[in-house]
Amino acid sequence: MSELKKLTLIVVLLIAVIVLLTAFVPRMIGLTPEWGGSDDAASNKIGEMNSGYKPWFSPIWKPPSGEIETLLFSLQAAIGAGIIGYVAGLYTGRKEKTRDNP
Repeated sequence: MSELKKLTLIVVLLIAVIVLLTAFVPRMIGLTPEWGGSDDAASNKIGEMNSGYKPWFSPIWKPPSGEIETLLFSLQAAIGAGIIGYVAGLYTGRKEKTRDNP
């Protein structure tokens, strides 16, 4: 086995161990994290600080479930990543083209 393959195997195993530890250790020691967004945390904190606070506006449309909300957020992230990747590839291609044709 070549040195590069050994190093790759070690890195992959190390990553797998880290992922498994972060997934299972909190549950083994009794921690159950509550997942929530920063907007929920902020509105809860504002409600604690000022009980008479009323929001300035409300959402135009609220997704029927959390799964659909997550899907839309993921879709938004994927579209943004696609645009960034396209632009990066476009500029890299232009740079390569000008380098090949002086």
